[in-house]
Amino acid sequence: MADRTPARKSTGASYKGSLPPSPLGATPRPPLRQVYPKPPQGSYLSEYELNESAGSDYIQVTRTTKTNYTQLRSTGDDVDAPIVIDDSGSSTKPFFILGLIFLAALVALGLVYLGFPKLDHDEYQYIKVPRDIEDAKNLGRVLSRYKDKYFYQVLGGYFITYIFLQTFAIPGSIFLSIISGFLYPFVIALPIVCLCSGLGASFCYLLSYMVGRRIVQKYLPQRVAEWQQHVERHREHLLNYIVFLRITPFLPNWFINITSPVINVPLLPFFIGTVIGVAPPSFVAIQAGTTLHQLTSSGDAVSWKSMGLLAVFALLSLLPVVFKKRLREKFD
Repeated sequence: MADRTPARKSTGASYKGSLPPSPLGATPRPPLRQVYPKPPQGSYLSEYELNESAGSDYIQVTRTTKTNYTQLRSTGDDVDAPIVIDDSGSSTKPFFILGLIFLAALVALGLVYLGFPKLDHDEYQYIKVPRDIEDAKNLGRVLSRYKDKYFYQVLGGYFITYIFLQTFAIPGSIFLSIISGFLYPFVIALPIVCLCSGLGASFCYLLSYMVGRRIVQKYLPQRVAEWQQHVERHREHLLNYIVFLRITPFLPNWFINITSPVINVPLLPFFIGTVIGVAPPSFVAIQAGTTLHQLTSSGDAVSWKSMGLLAVFALLSLLPVVFKKRLREKFD
C-alpha cells in the first residue's frame, strides 16, 4: 500500500490525520480563509459579523448576519471574540423603559404639586409650566408670595420642574431662568440654574443613549460614522467645544443633548461643559428677571449689550484651543 503523505499545515483550517495522495501526484492544500482589510472605526458593514485576531491587520468573515459595529474591540488572545454590536434586536424595550421613566417623572411632579403650600382659589390657574412671558409673570408673582415662608418647598418645586423640562426637551426652561432672577438673589439663582441645566441635560443625554442612539445608527449609519470621526479628531478639546455651543445660539440645547451620545461625546465633559457654558446665557436671563414685571416678551431679556457679552465669552472659550494649536505647531 502506498505511503500516505502528511497534510500541509495551514492557518486557514484545522485538519487531523493525513490526506491521500492526489492522482496528479500533488498533495491537495486545505482551503485558505478569506481575509479582508479592517474597515475604519465607526463605519457600517452589513450582512457580516467579523472576528479579529489580537494584533492582526486582517479580519475573517465567519458568518452572515446583519450587524452595525461602532468600534473594534480586542479581547487578548481570543481569536474568535466578536468585535461588533448587533443592531438586529428589538427597540421595543428601550421605548417601554422610556415611557416608565416619563411616568415616574410625572408622578414626582404630582408629589411636588400636592406638597406645595395651600394656595388661594384664584392662584391655582397660574401653577403651570410657563409658555410665554405673561405665564412667567403670573407664576413669579404667586411663587414670590410663598418663597420666604416655604423656602424649601418652592425651591424644590422649581428644581424638579426645571430638570423635568430639560430631561424631556420640553420648552419653557428659559422662562424658569428668568423667574429665578425675580425670586432669588443672583448668588443663589445662577448656581441653581446652572446645576439644573447640567443635570437635566445629562438625563436627556442618557435617555438619548438608551433609545435614540440605536435608532440613528440603524437608519443613518454613514452620517453617524462621519460625526464620530469628527469628534475623535477633536476629542482633546471637547470641553471647550461644548462650552462654546452652549454659549452661542447656533444649535438649540435640546439638539446638543440628544445628538451628543450618538456621536460618542463622553458624559463627564458633556456635563461640565454644560454647567460652565450655560452660565453666560443664564446670567442674561437672571438679570432680566430682576425686572420681570417690565418685560413684554422673552426677547426683551436680550439686548445688544448682552449679545456682545455672550460673544466675548464664546471667544474666550475657544482661546485655549487656539493657543494649544499654535504651541503645537511651533514645537513641531
